[in-house]
Amino acid sequence: MPSAEPTSRTNTPGAEQTSEATTRRAPLPHPAAAAVAVAPVPRPALDWRLRFAALSLIWGFSFLLIKVGTDGYAPFQVTLGRLLSGTAVLALAMAVKRERLPRTARTWGHLAVAAFLLNALPFSLFAYAELTIPSTLAGICNATSPLWGMALSLVALSEDRPTRRRVAGLGLGFLGVLTVLGAWQGFSGLDFSGTAMALLASLSYPIGWIYVRRTLAGSGSSALSLTGSQLFLGTVQLALVTPLFTSAPDGFPLWPTLAVVALGALGTGLAVLLQYGLVTEVGPTTAQMVTYFIPVIATAAGVAVLGEHLSWNTPVGALVVLAGAALTQSRPRATGAPPAPPEPALRPQLSGAAGARPGPADPDPAPVPAPAPAAVVVHP
Repeated sequence: MPSAEPTSRTNTPGAEQTSEATTRRAPLPHPAAAAVAVAPVPRPALDWRLRFAALSLIWGFSFLLIKVGTDGYAPFQVTLGRLLSGTAVLALAMAVKRERLPRTARTWGHLAVAAFLLNALPFSLFAYAELTIPSTLAGICNATSPLWGMALSLVALSEDRPTRRRVAGLGLGFLGVLTVLGAWQGFSGLDFSGTAMALLASLSYPIGWIYVRRTLAGSGSSALSLTGSQLFLGTVQLALVTPLFTSAPDGFPLWPTLAVVALGALGTGLAVLLQYGLVTEVGPTTAQMVTYFIPVIATAAGVAVLGEHLSWNTPVGALVVLAGAALTQSRPRATGAPPAPPEPALRPQLSGAAGARPGPADPDPAPVPAPAPAAVVVHP
């Protein structure tokens, strides 16, 4: 205000010159730089718990959507439509965020392998499996992925060491699988080929994660860019394979078509964006807990919506599988060690590798090898 100006001045000789010299010697930072230093990370308008619940529902209902989709289309056509819809959603997100595509041929080559192991192969196997097995069983088979992953990581990843707890979880999990399949009844009434394809699909995920972890960590591309490119390559693979094994559909029935579009746009597109938002805000440990809700929701949806039969051993075995999977993911704290600090929230942009997590006080860290985007949680 004008009245405050006289009181802010000093009568000391040379004070103004000294102040000006000081200002010249220590210039203020650029406004943009200051904004980067102090601007808080914007929080999403929707609480993370609601997004966690939405992600659980989307992935839990994916097996129901696969079942409905195969009522009107061949399995390869269901997978192609799913990948096409999912790629469109991620392409739109990349355009809005102005994400750049990976630049090196090496990265694209590894992404092509990842697309086969994490998208084209398991999606197609689940679609073929649900021609002969209920969606509830497919959802429970999907929950065995952490068990396969733990077994494979002990062989393929030197940093993963077996512990009694994790080995016990592995044994408990596969005991749950045998319970679900009714092993004491000689697997009577069970379609072996469909169940085998569902289990192979769940095995394909951890194989893909280990491959990506070994080849794409530190690629320099963002998680969204890598995943969008991966889905695009998976779409190309299915576009080449589908005409060789299927004929053009006679029509486009309403419910199977809506199921395939929803499966891709929600279960493969929107769900990935929700997943990364959760990892960014609450960390991967909390975000991956969605894995344990998927078979529960898949079972409830199959029974309530599709009227699928449910024997007592199916939910009991599923709970045993989930308990075993939880044990395989546990990391017991060393005796006498202080409690681990809570996981820091990630920045919206993951630097370096898809899963590299800079610390909150480290503005420009070196990329840290970490699992790739699709390896955060098990998704159908």
